[in-house]
Amino acid sequence: MSLTVRLKNIGILKQAEFSLGDLTLICGENNTGKTYAAYILYSFLESWRKFIDMPIDDGQIHSLLSDGALKIDLTQYVEKANQMLAEACKRYSEQLHEVFAASEDEFPDSEFHIKPSAINMQNHGFEGEMGINQEPFLIASKEKGSEELILSLAVDRKTKTRVDSIFAEDIVRFTIGNAIFSNAFPRPFICSVERTGAAIFEKELNFSRNRLLDEISKADQKIDARELLLKSYKNYPAPVEDNVEFTREIKEAAKRKSFIAKEHPEILDDFTDIVGGGYAITQNDSLYYTPKGTRQRLTMDLSSSSVRSLLDLNFYLHCRAEKGDLLMIDEPELSLHPENQRRIARLFARLANIGVKVFVTTHSDYIVKELNTLIMLNHDKPHLKRIAEKNGYRDSELINVDQVKVYIAEKALLPLEEGQKRRNRGHTLVPAKIHSRFGIGVSSFDKTIDDMNRIQDEIVWGEE
Repeated sequence: MSLTVRLKNIGILKQAEFSLGDLTLICGENNTGKTYAAYILYSFLESWRKFIDMPIDDGQIHSLLSDGALKIDLTQYVEKANQMLAEACKRYSEQLHEVFAASEDEFPDSEFHIKPSAINMQNHGFEGEMGINQEPFLIASKEKGSEELILSLAVDRKTKTRVDSIFAEDIVRFTIGNAIFSNAFPRPFICSVERTGAAIFEKELNFSRNRLLDEISKADQKIDARELLLKSYKNYPAPVEDNVEFTREIKEAAKRKSFIAKEHPEILDDFTDIVGGGYAITQNDSLYYTPKGTRQRLTMDLSSSSVRSLLDLNFYLHCRAEKGDLLMIDEPELSLHPENQRRIARLFARLANIGVKVFVTTHSDYIVKELNTLIMLNHDKPHLKRIAEKNGYRDSELINVDQVKVYIAEKALLPLEEGQKRRNRGHTLVPAKIHSRFGIGVSSFDKTIDDMNRIQDEIVWGEE
């Protein structure tokens, strides 16, 4: 399953289109729209359920609440899936100012469109459970090859009578949407470029939230606590808010194990080597970093910036990752030594090969060049196998050229629009050429390196 995204008038991006591969990179200079593309995609994948309108009959809700069960034929919804998705994209586009925490007039003519390669619910089964206050309310299931969704209430008669029909309708709509679209859209996780700040101010974030809750408890009972809590975070783009929230909840997340921890612990061992130590949470919920080979425990504010920049990724890999996820990282090279930038590129390839899609925005020539190496080594030739073995490359790190998508954020000629006679120039995303023998071509990186080499050659040999 792949996704194609089209953007128009999103920040500095005038017009752009990109598709997701197993490993997707957006490269380019500063202020060319890379983060805009990442944030708008992440926020849609995180919130698409609330933008898709699933029509449901009042009689069906009544039957569910009275009989405790309901069967829904999904065929009618699948037939209109593309139309419903287009309308959802329109509604999402109209609320982009909320995604970026901007004023309402910041995105007047913006457009976001997303298209899965296919929407075919018959190819997969579905199981889900919805709850109220952490208590199960509705159990849903659909067998592979079937078009029938079976809903069953998981509450007793006394609870059913207290359930508002509108609330039940929202849950049913949500569940139908999941059954149809959940395999079309990956579950996203983002490490925003602001992650180092979220890590170092984790205690302050908790203190501020707790102080606000304390004030609410002393205030007028008519205050909507949820509205107040959400309002306090509206100064930041939605991906940054989510990053902050994940950092605050790391101690809770640490209680779970990801599929990587269960099936690929060697990946976590290698990641610990990149970090140079390990993260630990004590019994009193304090977060520490312990450098490898020592017993020293450092808080995040005393740890290096590289330790803080890798904090979210560490707990995602250990505790959150699921097959089919989309891991999004804004500038993974943040605070990393060039050697570790190479190792993080190899980590991304390994994740892509075990079923976690990776989306990266980067300025790092080291990351791009290392991915080149992984592509170029992935051929069945004796000398390549010797080179890979000599330099410590594993087969699990090599990646096929067809798995990789690379785009350059830059100013270029845009496609002709209806009524135009000549093409305009504007900021867009230009697909990079990727060759199985020569790797990825990123001209902006190559030009910078060529300029530096030329200047140094002139310094050394200029007198002759």
